[in-house]
Amino acid sequence: MFDHLTNPVLLETRAGIRRFIDEELRPLEQELGLGSEDPWPRETLRKVWRRSSELGFYAACLPTSLGGKGLNIQEQCALKADLAASGSTLAAHVLGDLGGPPRVGNMLKYATPDQLKRYFEPVIRGEKSTCFALTETHSGSDAQSIRTSAVADGDELVINGGKHYISGAPFADFAIVMCVTDATTTPPAITAVLVDLDLPGVTVSNEYVPMSGQHIDGDIRFENVRVPRANIFGGEGNGFKLGMSRINVNRLLHCPSMLGLATRAYESSVAYAGQRRQFGGPIARFQAIQHMLADMAAALWACESMITHTAALADAGADLRMKAAACKLFVSERCFEVADKAVQIHGNVGVTRGHPVEQTFRKLRMFRIFTGTSEIQRNTIARAILEPLQQQKA
Repeated sequence: MFDHLTNPVLLETRAGIRRFIDEELRPLEQELGLGSEDPWPRETLRKVWRRSSELGFYAACLPTSLGGKGLNIQEQCALKADLAASGSTLAAHVLGDLGGPPRVGNMLKYATPDQLKRYFEPVIRGEKSTCFALTETHSGSDAQSIRTSAVADGDELVINGGKHYISGAPFADFAIVMCVTDATTTPPAITAVLVDLDLPGVTVSNEYVPMSGQHIDGDIRFENVRVPRANIFGGEGNGFKLGMSRINVNRLLHCPSMLGLATRAYESSVAYAGQRRQFGGPIARFQAIQHMLADMAAALWACESMITHTAALADAGADLRMKAAACKLFVSERCFEVADKAVQIHGNVGVTRGHPVEQTFRKLRMFRIFTGTSEIQRNTIARAILEPLQQQKA
């Protein structure tokens, strides 16, 4: 995947990450008996973050001025696809996808010098983890309907409410919390606030497990939680704008992870079709199997091409709103179809709980919900298509 990228820094980083996974992460996973559906011990994660930072991988996607390698978005896509395709249980933590630099990278320009020093530089170094707390039980994809409030009280804000299904919450040190700071406006004014998760009144729970089986999501409750007003991030009332500024690139950067997962399922299917024997020979000789493999290969090529083109647009500074939504819609649905075919080819093995193909099927089904459902992506695409017509009428 992404073999057209030839930046020497990227090539060295890809090779180094492969060695890190093979020589350190896989042995660690075996030593701990750690599978992809087991809870991750927080101290183990911290060791992985710090080690990845020491090796220069953890912040690789940040600018060199922030200690990164300055890789562009196309190059980030290559790394994320490699990690997802590796099958390593701890792969997502090599770049800090669930709480490290990718969570904050494009928002660092909004941080004050004090916020950079206390919150974000420790994240970049792998010393702290964060999460982006927007979703609530009743709001779902309707981000402007959140109810968690932050009320001014002198030099402090008092936060009350709750966030639901927050990725990375179980092992985060602080959250970027979206709060309503003025409910009298239409829509309500939403402000981002940095909240340490060990403060009095904060409760983090992860009593549910998604269909992927991974313990990576949690709920956060705030009961009269006091934080300094200096923890307002990006300016009062700018939270919704800040959140939306990250969502387009975030949608795009989910796509190479889906591609990596689906590619691994496809490669497993090719190997299995050559090994599994039925009626006197390998099942790869049956045209029905050949057609499924052909469809899978074509879908993966289309997905990679679409991701590459969209990432190039992002690197050029283009408006990604429609393109990122289209990419996320197409890739999530095609990669799930690849996983579905992989299950079909593997037969009873493919529907056995815990088999890598079965796990991939469940993970890829979830991606059609994450970062906006397929229906939300279609809404975004449709608005972009129809806006010129509406402007003409106006």
